[in-house]
Amino acid sequence: MGATGSIGTATCEVVASLNRVDELPTWRVWAASGHRKLDELNTVASSLDPAPERLIFSNVDVAQRFSGAKNFEIHAGPEALVETAQRDEVDIVVAAIVGRAGLESTLAAVDAGKRVALANKETMVVAGQLVRQKMAASGAELLPVDSEHSAIFQCLGNWASVRAGDLPMDATCPKPRKLILTASGGPFRSWTTDQIASATRESALDHPTWDMGPKITIDSATMMNKALEIIEARWLFDLPADAIEVVVHPQSIIHSMVEFDDGSVIAQMSPPDMRLPIQYALTYPRRLPCPAPPLDRTQPWDLSLEVADRERFPALDLGFEVAAAGGTAGSVVNAANEEAVGLFLDGKIRFTDIVSGCRSVLEHHTHDCDPTLATLLELDLWARNEIRVRFGS
Repeated sequence: MGATGSIGTATCEVVASLNRVDELPTWRVWAASGHRKLDELNTVASSLDPAPERLIFSNVDVAQRFSGAKNFEIHAGPEALVETAQRDEVDIVVAAIVGRAGLESTLAAVDAGKRVALANKETMVVAGQLVRQKMAASGAELLPVDSEHSAIFQCLGNWASVRAGDLPMDATCPKPRKLILTASGGPFRSWTTDQIASATRESALDHPTWDMGPKITIDSATMMNKALEIIEARWLFDLPADAIEVVVHPQSIIHSMVEFDDGSVIAQMSPPDMRLPIQYALTYPRRLPCPAPPLDRTQPWDLSLEVADRERFPALDLGFEVAAAGGTAGSVVNAANEEAVGLFLDGKIRFTDIVSGCRSVLEHHTHDCDPTLATLLELDLWARNEIRVRFGS
């Protein structure tokens, strides 16, 4: 789901590699979805061997304009995403649609008991409580693809499987004390508050480490991406917000760390390449040769950790508050952020308006501790409209 984005294209590379190195199953991309990039989806699908059975476009109008579909079933709309995610032919759903748009198909995959390789952090931000309830009922597996959460999953070892219900708890299982998310710091890591206040679209999109889409890149600049990851970690690993920390690590080699009750800290390290966490989510618990490069141990390593500055990056405080509050808070902040990022990219608001707008919308909503999906979706629409109203758009 989301085959034309950076995660989707990297997943296709991983699948092709697995078919060369894996002696057990034959890997196949059975279906691939895209939004509006017709040519890119056709290119991705045509490059796969065997070719996908079906292609799914976000809407009917886009699908009707697609002329290169002689060898594929063509489907369109959110209902097609949901139906595909639940098909018997599908073993694993890679959830890589950016933003709230990926929610329903991810929930459908969880409902159907699939393994979900989760690259769409918004699913857990908006509906983490519901997802955990559905996992308990269906037996679905949820394996993180975000490099930070994949790192934590790998560091936790058997404890992650215990929390998922796959293994019984016993006295020998090490208990984590802190989940330590690392952040690159984004393009404004060393900027002053005044410099950040005057940030432009171009400077915010100039990420020093990762090549990502515009929405995720802006989230990195505000550090809202880390706020969302705090919320996601709270639900993925079923730990309270005060068991999560954020540190800045500009080299993006330490992807995250776990501190255990005895004080030991275990880290997962690798070059910044998404193919490794994607492959681990597909093949877990097996480890196979991966197309991602290894660390170069012939050269000195520069590994630095810095305290995350919550004054310059107020999104972090917002993330911890939402993770602690649960309920409807995640849906409201996620929707407000998506809308505000769009307004900033369109030149309609200032960079600092993004996080302040999200906080304002959060504070003016009526919180529900145990919402239904319908309530979460209703508040998603409300929060988007509130952002537009507040900024006169």
